Amino acid sequence: MKLLRVGPIGAERPALLDQDGSLRDLSRLITDVDGALLADDSVLSRVREAAASGELLPALEAEGLRIGAPVGRIGKIVGIGLNYFGHAAEIGAEPPAEPILFLKAADTVAGPDDTVLIPRGSVKTDWEAELGVVVGSTARYLSSAEEGLAHVGGYVLVNDVSEREFQIERGGTWDKGKNCETFTPIGPWLVTADEIPDPQVLDVRLWVNGELKQDGNTADQIFPVGEVVRYLSQFMTLYPGDVIVTGTPAGVAMGRPEPKPYLRAGDVVELEIERLGRQRQVFKGA
Repeated sequence: MKLLRVGPIGAERPALLDQDGSLRDLSRLITDVDGALLADDSVLSRVREAAASGELLPALEAEGLRIGAPVGRIGKIVGIGLNYFGHAAEIGAEPPAEPILFLKAADTVAGPDDTVLIPRGSVKTDWEAELGVVVGSTARYLSSAEEGLAHVGGYVLVNDVSEREFQIERGGTWDKGKNCETFTPIGPWLVTADEIPDPQVLDVRLWVNGELKQDGNTADQIFPVGEVVRYLSQFMTLYPGDVIVTGTPAGVAMGRPEPKPYLRAGDVVELEIERLGRQRQVFKGA
């Protein structure tokens, strides 16, 4: 299924994108698309049955309707750094021996087409198209990558917007460059895990002002999705609705020759992952 949250910021309601490409209102069946839904197989089954029959799912007029982030009430967002061989090579870094972790606050989340704010004083705001993993069941001390995949509830498209000066040149952790306002656009929809049997075969692309910048595939990941979930579960408990952003392929501004084409006000970023939809953001000053 493709699950969405639509409507004004702070007042999104649950929806479904049906096989014909029409939006359907899920408000009569569920209150939100969140961890509680993903963890409840009986409710998910009712949604699937309703989607198949078309019953109780009024159509929504898509024109002019804002699409929000497809996951509500996110507990935590865990980022994986340098997780593509191509990206590590383009910035002259050795592939890490273990996954590099950082955290993004849930209040950085934006809808897939919302405006993204370039922080005040920023000169190195960068793009990162990423596969996002939404946890579907509580994960603690998993023993295998297969178990890791079994705890995935769904997949989403994420732009892990990053300010490289804040991240790398200002000391301390990466978090300074990862947690600026609006720096985590997610969506347009969450695709349930049953529709993505192999997350390591997905094309990932991103354009800036119409120019293709990233053109990769999740097969290039150093640590695949199942291993990432297993690894994280050794250090933290993963709960339903938590989001893991699994790294970006080559093609970011930081990896380009000087002068590096960091984002400026007025730039338009578009990105997509096959089966997970497409985003479009206009960047402006905060």
